[in-house]
Amino acid sequence: MAALTPHRHVCFVACRRDARDHELATQRGVAERLATLLGCRYAGDADPAATGPIGYAVPNDTLVSLEQAQRLGIRGRLDLFGGVVPLPFIATKVITHGLLHPDAPAPAGWRREFAERVANAVLPGYSAFSLDDAQAAGRRLLEEGPVRLKAAMGTGGAGQSIARTPQQLDEQLASLDQAALQAHGVVLERNLSEVRTYSIGLLHVGSLVASYFGSQHNTLNRHGEEVYGGSELTVVRGGFDALERAAAGDADLRWAIALARSYHAAALECYAGMYASRANYDVVRGHDAQGRALAGVLESSWRIGGASGAEVAALQALVDDASLESVNASTTEVHGPQAVVPPGATLYFQGDDPHVGPITKYAQVHPHGHARRED
Repeated sequence: MAALTPHRHVCFVACRRDARDHELATQRGVAERLATLLGCRYAGDADPAATGPIGYAVPNDTLVSLEQAQRLGIRGRLDLFGGVVPLPFIATKVITHGLLHPDAPAPAGWRREFAERVANAVLPGYSAFSLDDAQAAGRRLLEEGPVRLKAAMGTGGAGQSIARTPQQLDEQLASLDQAALQAHGVVLERNLSEVRTYSIGLLHVGSLVASYFGSQHNTLNRHGEEVYGGSELTVVRGGFDALERAAAGDADLRWAIALARSYHAAALECYAGMYASRANYDVVRGHDAQGRALAGVLESSWRIGGASGAEVAALQALVDDASLESVNASTTEVHGPQAVVPPGATLYFQGDDPHVGPITKYAQVHPHGHARRED
C-alpha cells in the first residue's frame, strides 16, 4: 500500500493552555494513533514556539496565525490534523453571524461578505462587539422569541445562556466581562426547541479523504450537570458528494450536509490563506417560538475534537479494508467510578482528573452497519 504522507514522524502541539489532563491525554492518544495510520513514528510533543519543521502536526487548537504555521513547517492541510486561519476571531463563534449595522465595531480583517454568504445556512442572529450593539441586537431578536447568548470563546455549551425578556437580556449582558466582549465579541441567536443536532465532518488525512455524519449525546458529570458524553459517527470514504449519496434516504440529513457544505466553502473562499484537514460542523434543526421549523450551522471546529477518537478509528478501518465504503464508530465519555471498557475499544483516559473527577474515555468501531464497495 502506498504511504499516506511523505512525513516521517507525527508531533503533538499543545497550544491550548487551558486544556485539562483528560483532554491532553486523549489528544496525545489520537496523535499517536494518527501516526500509526499514516505509517509514521510518533515523536511526542513539539514546542508551539519552534522555528523549524516538526513533521506532521496535531495541534490541540486551531492555529490562528499563518506565520506560526509556516514556522512549524505547516504549509497546507497535508501537514496537520486540524486547521489554520489567518486571524484569531475566525476560529471563534462570532464569524457565524453578521453585525447589527455596517458601521458596527468589529475586529480588523472582518469580512462582511462571509455572513452574507452563509445567511441561509445559519439561524437568525448577530455578532456584537459592544454592549450597545448587543442590547439592540438582542431586543430585535426578542421580537420573535427567546434569544441564546454565546460567549465567543466558549466551547460546546459553555458560556451560553437564554434570555426570554429584555430584563433577562440586560442582566446577562451586564454579567459578561465587558473588556472580553469588546475584544472577542458575543453571539446572539434565535433559540430553538425540539432540537436535533447533527455533526457533519470532512477529513483529509494525508492522501485519505473521508467525511461523516452523526450525532452527539450528553451524560451527567459528578455535579449532576449535562455535559458531552460522546459521538456516534457514520464515516464515508470520500468527500461531501459521497456523504450526500450515503444520506440519500434522509431528507433532513441531506439538508444538514448541504448547510455544512455551504458554510465550509464560504469560510475557505472568504478568508484567504485558511485551510483545514479536519472540519466539523454542528447543524441544528428545531422550531422557534412561533412553531416555525428552522435549521442552521451553529458553529465550526477546525481542530482536534471530542469525536476525533472515532474519526481516527474509522479511518484506520478504511485503510485496513479497501472494500469498505463506510464505517460506524463512536466515542464515549463516562463520569464517575471506573466504567467497563468494551472489548476491542481504544481506551484514551481512565482516571481522576483534577477538574472533572473520575472519567473514562474510549473509542470503538462498530461492526454493524458497515457498507462495502460494489464490484
